Amino acid sequence: MPMSSTAAAALLPRTPNPTHAVALQRRDAVAVAGWPADMLPLLQRLYAARGVTDAAQAQPKLAQLHAPELMGSMQAAVNLLAEAIASNARILVVGDFDCDGATACAVGVRGLRMLGARDVVHAVPNRILHGYGLSPSLVADLAHLQPGLLVTVDHGIACHAGVAAAKALGWKVLVTDHHLPGERLPPADALVDPNISGDAFPSKALAGVGVIFYVLMALRRHLREQGAFAATPEPDLLTLLDLVAVGTVADLVALDANNRALVAAGLRRLRAGQGCVGLQALIEASGRDPARLSATDIGFALGPRLNAAGRLEDMALGIELLLTEDRGQAREIAQTLEQINAERRAVQQLMTDDAELAVSRAMLTAEGERPIAACLFDADWHPGVVGLVASKMKDRLHRPVIAFAPSEPGSDSLRGSARSIPGFHIRDALALVNAAHPGLIDKFGGHAMAAGLSLPHARFEDFQKAFVAVVESSMDPASLQQLLLSDGELAPGELDFRHAEALRLAGPWGQGFPEPLFDGHFQVARWQVLKEKHLKLSLRVPGRAEPINAIHFSGWKGTAPANHVHIAYRLVSDDYRGGGAIQLIIEHCADA
Repeated sequence: MPMSSTAAAALLPRTPNPTHAVALQRRDAVAVAGWPADMLPLLQRLYAARGVTDAAQAQPKLAQLHAPELMGSMQAAVNLLAEAIASNARILVVGDFDCDGATACAVGVRGLRMLGARDVVHAVPNRILHGYGLSPSLVADLAHLQPGLLVTVDHGIACHAGVAAAKALGWKVLVTDHHLPGERLPPADALVDPNISGDAFPSKALAGVGVIFYVLMALRRHLREQGAFAATPEPDLLTLLDLVAVGTVADLVALDANNRALVAAGLRRLRAGQGCVGLQALIEASGRDPARLSATDIGFALGPRLNAAGRLEDMALGIELLLTEDRGQAREIAQTLEQINAERRAVQQLMTDDAELAVSRAMLTAEGERPIAACLFDADWHPGVVGLVASKMKDRLHRPVIAFAPSEPGSDSLRGSARSIPGFHIRDALALVNAAHPGLIDKFGGHAMAAGLSLPHARFEDFQKAFVAVVESSMDPASLQQLLLSDGELAPGELDFRHAEALRLAGPWGQGFPEPLFDGHFQVARWQVLKEKHLKLSLRVPGRAEPINAIHFSGWKGTAPANHVHIAYRLVSDDYRGGGAIQLIIEHCADA
């Protein structure tokens, strides 16, 4: 396929090919006894609808965390770290260029220093120069540091060549990761990853930052038992939970009870102004109120600003922000990240426009049929932003999408980022392609909903065909219908600022523990179009005197809304208007 400055879309049709239907279904909630007396009935209903059958699990505490010792190879990891600390060996922490990797690196560096390590340095791969994870080229560039122990965070489980290169230099290697391993494991001295086959750790949803935090907790217990803190105060690792919360939410891992305990504790620190100065500066730059910070704010404000450094520049800048103790420097870096993020948004918009055009043209040639999946490529796209484009197009099509860009300008290697829909495991799909066509994919890795891969540009069409075969054979047609799960109707008395604030501060909501979505019928009192694409509504509710403001982002379809509508929406505080105002964020709108 020749290089082109115009996005190319390879759409994978299926016969029959369902249209992009949206089904609204209400969640079932079981009765649960023993709720705290001060918990709103609405929150009780929401927690029960998310499978919480024990009131203690609704808002889990740190005391309920799974024990670090349950994780495989934890003792071997602790022994490596304790030996390095005792011998004053240099410890090199190698992060990754996304938010989880950056926060994990900061937690590793900060935590090891707190626990007595006197020579801790860190590094992060450059997306363009080194690619993902611990590569032989990165090891070569780090050789001058001559560490006694190299510790990977948020990667390593698939970095066989990089680990081997480090071992060849005589370094000891500790891999800490959370990604799914392949058929064989790298030759590290110890590997800590809850997703290694047979690992007994109950929560498989830890982010990379959560894994290294667990390693530090186990190391502290080991040092305590060795008498290391007999004459000095024991380090408080809970001060690292602000970073753990940000990395966990930003990486979109499932917020099971264990992760919710970690995230909730981190949010409490951030709301109290106890986060590291770097995160405080980032919150300030994003215009958020720290006292009312939510997991949604992490996902839509803090995470993207940190990620922007790794996408367009170098994540070393983001890690520097998370490690600094200088407030002035933190504000300066946060402003730089703000500028980089603005550039990222502009690049993303241009790339998404290209992708939209390519998909629209391809659908026209397919008589308007929606594809079962899409492979997108443009020679001018930035490899650091293809994941965002894939995510946008996945939402637009409700289909698995892989977006590709040259690994670097003019390169013969492509880097792809994949995003999937519920019911289709994208990492397993890539594994099936790799098994059926050895050598087609240079490397790949990821999760059920997101994955990354690289392949030669000359093999792009071969990959498309192989991916078609896998999708056709393994996609459940039922997954092609988008399902919106609603928590039902809100009573007029629940459509107020008190309940909106309770929803903001509860949860924490996120992947696997979704933010509440409600539905109901409303009368449209007024409407207007904003920025030629957003639909702003004023809605009347029976039993409520004043209408409610609502907005449907990208909801303008060129025709006036009906007088009565059935909407699926989120209830939020209206921070713009203030004064206890609320608004509804519409996710789906249909004539009533």
